[in-house]
Amino acid sequence: MNRLLVILGSLLILAGLAWPVLRRVPLFRLPGDIVIDRPGFKFFFPLTTMLLVSAALSLLAWLLRRW
Repeated sequence: MNRLLVILGSLLILAGLAWPVLRRVPLFRLPGDIVIDRPGFKFFFPLTTMLLVSAALSLLAWLLRRW
């Protein structure tokens, strides 16, 4: 458990340091993300982004289990 927390903390620190670069990545604006923008109402459902993040986290979890 300690190793997992250290790895997750390190990843969060790296993501925080790389945030200016990560903001330019077109996540949350992918084809398949649902955006409804009307006067006085905005609905955003990042379907494709959630699928990609889920696949990446599943791959990471699988790799960590094999390690």
